Amino acid sequence: MIELKFFETSDFQQLTKWIETPEFLLQWGGPNFSFPLNEEQLENYMKNANKTNSDVLVYSVINKEDGNVIGHISLGSIDRINKSARVGKVMVGDKTVRGKGIGQQMMTEILKVAFDELKLHRVSLGVFDFNSSAISCYEKVGFIKEGLLRDARKIGDEYWSLWEMSILESEWMERNKG
Repeated sequence: MIELKFFETSDFQQLTKWIETPEFLLQWGGPNFSFPLNEEQLENYMKNANKTNSDVLVYSVINKEDGNVIGHISLGSIDRINKSARVGKVMVGDKTVRGKGIGQQMMTEILKVAFDELKLHRVSLGVFDFNSSAISCYEKVGFIKEGLLRDARKIGDEYWSLWEMSILESEWMERNKG
């Protein structure tokens, strides 16, 4: 079992250790970071996060059994007028716990924040088309593919396509009633 706690400066070093290649950084962080990830970039990322009415909430994922940080996730582009947000920066960083349903637990917890606490209507995300384990994880918690953004990101000499996915409040409620 996991819990989310606000990401803090003390978590920076662990996060940078997990990101070992420019490709992995692009997969995790999108085009807003450059390799190697450093403290200055993370400070910018955190600038207006985790405050009352912030448009971004950034979390470390904690393993409840031992208290270790095992991952990272954020809810960004929080739009309180249109009641929408975007899940991003999803990572099970601790390789020893991958493949054990941690990603699904992380997504469930972030959707509880989005729908149960913030009372949003729509949550979206983008995922590279080759990341089949992530796509499967997102579908298991109720996300639906909306469309493929072809050749949306450039890394080196190649282009990566991105699935746009979302879940609506009514779909979340239906899955979680009872």
